Amino acid sequence: MKTIKNLFLIPLIGLLFFASNVFSQENPEDKVKWEFSIEQSGCEATIIGKVTIVKRWHVYGAHLPEGGFTLPTELVIEESSNYKIVGELTEPKPEITHDDIIDEDLYLHSGTVEFKQKITILNEKDFVLKGRYSFQTCDEAHCLPPFDGEFSLKVRGCNVSEGEEIGGFVISNNGDLLDAGNIKAPKDIVRWDFSVEENGDEAILIFKAFIDKDWHIYGAKLPEESEMITKIVLEESPDYERIGELIEPQPEIIHDDVLDEDLYLHSGIIEFKQKIKILNKKKFVLKGQYSFITCDDSHCLPSFTGDFSIKIKGNDQTGTVLDVKSSDGGTNKSLITIFFLAFLSGFAALLTPCVFPMIPMTVSFFTKQSKSKAEGIRNAIIFGISIIAIYVILGTIVTKIFGADALNALSTNVYFNIIFFVLLIVFAISFMGAFEITLPSSWVNKADSASDKGGFIGIFFMAFTLALVSFSCTGPIVGTLLVQAATIGGIGPIIGMLGFSLALALPFTLFAAFPGWMNSLPKSGGWLNTVKVVLGFLELALAFKFLSNADLVMDWHYLERELFLAIWIGVFAVLAMYLFGFIQLPHDSPMTSLSVGRTLLGTVVVIFVIYLIPGLWGAPLKMISGFPPPMEYSESPRGFGGARNNISSVKHVDGMHPGPQGIPIFHDLDKGLDYAKKVGKSAFLDFTGKACVNCRRMEEGVWGELGVIELMNNDIVIISLFVDDKRDLPQDQLGELDLQGNEITTIGKKWSNYQTINYKTNTQPYYIMLGPNGEDLANGPADYEHHGNVTDFKTWLEDGLKLYKEAK
Repeated sequence: MKTIKNLFLIPLIGLLFFASNVFSQENPEDKVKWEFSIEQSGCEATIIGKVTIVKRWHVYGAHLPEGGFTLPTELVIEESSNYKIVGELTEPKPEITHDDIIDEDLYLHSGTVEFKQKITILNEKDFVLKGRYSFQTCDEAHCLPPFDGEFSLKVRGCNVSEGEEIGGFVISNNGDLLDAGNIKAPKDIVRWDFSVEENGDEAILIFKAFIDKDWHIYGAKLPEESEMITKIVLEESPDYERIGELIEPQPEIIHDDVLDEDLYLHSGIIEFKQKIKILNKKKFVLKGQYSFITCDDSHCLPSFTGDFSIKIKGNDQTGTVLDVKSSDGGTNKSLITIFFLAFLSGFAALLTPCVFPMIPMTVSFFTKQSKSKAEGIRNAIIFGISIIAIYVILGTIVTKIFGADALNALSTNVYFNIIFFVLLIVFAISFMGAFEITLPSSWVNKADSASDKGGFIGIFFMAFTLALVSFSCTGPIVGTLLVQAATIGGIGPIIGMLGFSLALALPFTLFAAFPGWMNSLPKSGGWLNTVKVVLGFLELALAFKFLSNADLVMDWHYLERELFLAIWIGVFAVLAMYLFGFIQLPHDSPMTSLSVGRTLLGTVVVIFVIYLIPGLWGAPLKMISGFPPPMEYSESPRGFGGARNNISSVKHVDGMHPGPQGIPIFHDLDKGLDYAKKVGKSAFLDFTGKACVNCRRMEEGVWGELGVIELMNNDIVIISLFVDDKRDLPQDQLGELDLQGNEITTIGKKWSNYQTINYKTNTQPYYIMLGPNGEDLANGPADYEHHGNVTDFKTWLEDGLKLYKEAK
């Protein structure tokens, strides 16, 4: 067994080592070296990016004509209140050559070249300037993958005098640098959420304010009438009447010595409430206005007034909570999927050597020990229900320990994905026969002793004993199911265990009711171990999906699309060899001939391997969309030999990048909205995730289809906001709080919080189309559950575009 185990491990390790080396032979950093420096004179400075390129290699210019194939070299400085960026990035005149194959001029730099960006310093203190750079390097034969890097430089502060204007900024009398174009709007510092709790003919309107760190608003009840007061005014309507005054928490009271008066302040997360009596039995919309002034310790922003509307269900509805905007976001579909997969997994577990032989023995026990056939059937039903209860309790415990929301968050957690990658590798090796995963024998003995008590308790412990004894076969399957259910979140683990245990319990109940059916069961034999081994290969393939999730979220680019597919091709190729008898593993019985079932399954696996191979050269592989990394996350984003040339449709616009199917997208919300307004197109908000399987299915199976890709390319401006982006927020964007009152520190949390506050959901994918003034269009949101096919998604897009034209 040890020798065979080594024979199994050596090719697997060799496969991984070979694949990682094949795809990592050349590094762009070995061809192009960057050095960063600063030339400073008073309050004016120039950031210099010096690029040294090895002989026979080149990079492309920073300013390229629109519509070209080549990727520009970028040097981007982070925005900051410490300085103002002056003008555009400058570069020496590139060498212009014509490429006959792609029929366009190429703007090339080789040797040593300097890119420069001017800034105006606005801070008297020293600070650190941060930025990023990107490039693609090529020789005459091929190009290496694009490279992104970051840099930082120490900058000396600039001494300025009061009232002096520098780069459009003015030094105020208290030393502040004021720039109306760089100050946050009040609605971005104080974000509001409006909801209602209805109970019969009464309701409580809830006005929830999320205030950025170090900022505050004023109370709704001040001692004297003041412009600083926070107001919430309901429109008069025959549908309802107010009960009492606006309710607010106790504000913090501090004394201002300059004004010589007390200030009543709210900060953090605050709720105002207003009771109303509902006079209309039908649904209606309650409208109103809110206004506030927000200040920090140094200054106040102008007063802000906004409108709100809340849908009321009417006084014939009780005990409901309705938000302004809501969406089920595909949870129901995900739960149905996990139940179906769990049910199939239960049948797979049934065919393992630890469970299958127990069926006739257990059914025989109930039929022989019972005084009547009815009693035997009843006991078997209790036995089946006990199995279901045991596994559902396990799922409930997992949900309670982690919490419904925490389980959903785990799906993009790096440590979670790496731990379960290792766990599934261990499960796979166990299923292949290297070792058995068993529980302590004392547990089994105690459960077996308890089963002798008879009655309901005894039957329950018989079921518990079966669960413990069969753990070496069912444990890895249950573990994998719980991992998958955790990525769904909510009650996923409970639903998963219900489906699994139902499939496991059904045969015991049915065969006890109809003993004659057992004559049709196949005899136990070597085929049961084959089932285990096949499951082991499937778990091995699935393990790399979790490793890929971690790689995607952290943007490591270790496990890109080509390497992932190479691993799957290797795993399923070895599985095919096993099924056709070229490989034998521990516990396999001697095989003189192939069964029909094994031959057919082996053929299916070979076909699947052949199907995967073109994916190495850029084929979309729609059958497994969502499992491999997306096409743009690969060593050759354009495919082998430029097979995916639709990337060339991306224009050289600040902030625009090639996205799924080569469609141009933005990742910066403000830049995307500005560009949409400039070109007169609807902005398309795409709340997505790097490890989101359904997002990839939409992008690969719907976005790229005829009739849809034309609309995505030409008629809308896509802004993809990744809710699992782990990069840190820039310093000047820190201070915002999430729903739990925690400070938002990463880009992903910023967009996740934005989606939750504005659209009352945190599931992905989630799509919104905006009108000419940034308002949500009336076609509503789109998601995978309701728009996961070309027809529905295209109709939704066309409805939104029609509404956009009407609103212009």
